[in-house]
Amino acid sequence: MADEKDIKKEIEIETPEEELETPAEETEAEVEEASEETEKVQEEEAKEDKKAFKKKQKADKKQDAMKEKIEELEDKVRRQMAEFDNFRKRTDKEKTAMFETGAKSVIEKILPVVDNFERGLATIPEEEKGTPFAEGMEMIYRQLMTELDKMEVKVIPAVGEEFDPALHNAVMQVESDEYESGVIAQELLKGYTYRDAVVRHSMVAVVA
Repeated sequence: MADEKDIKKEIEIETPEEELETPAEETEAEVEEASEETEKVQEEEAKEDKKAFKKKQKADKKQDAMKEKIEELEDKVRRQMAEFDNFRKRTDKEKTAMFETGAKSVIEKILPVVDNFERGLATIPEEEKGTPFAEGMEMIYRQLMTELDKMEVKVIPAVGEEFDPALHNAVMQVESDEYESGVIAQELLKGYTYRDAVVRHSMVAVVA
């Protein structure tokens, strides 16, 4: 019996007491674990926020670049439209000038025909003015002058007008009791204008 008691005591001495955790220690561990988890979540969120911010910066830069490109293209289009408008206006002006030059050249060639008609009509004797030939000549002359008038070809006023070097070409000076000095007393050759531009100056005699 004594031996059994001694053995039990030895066992009790040799067997270490089990360390038991208190409820406070368990709570502290849980709090620490939860805190670590929270920190991890916050770190992940921070990383995501940083990625999102970088992504937004990149998107903003791309959008700004696109806006700048669009503005450049719009400016280029505006410039090209302005250049085209100027080109169109210049072309229209050149076409008008070419037409005016061509029309003026044709009119200059027609005027001698008009002069000859007037000379021919002026030489018809009085007794022959009612003949079919004379009436036909007169009709053709009137038709020709009507068409020239429609083209805005006008006769330059001469006799009784003050001499104007822009419209008249003085080929002689004469004495006159009817007109004052500097006034046209006689028209030697009719002058014409085409749309306010002189096609041919009037040849005149001016009072001295």
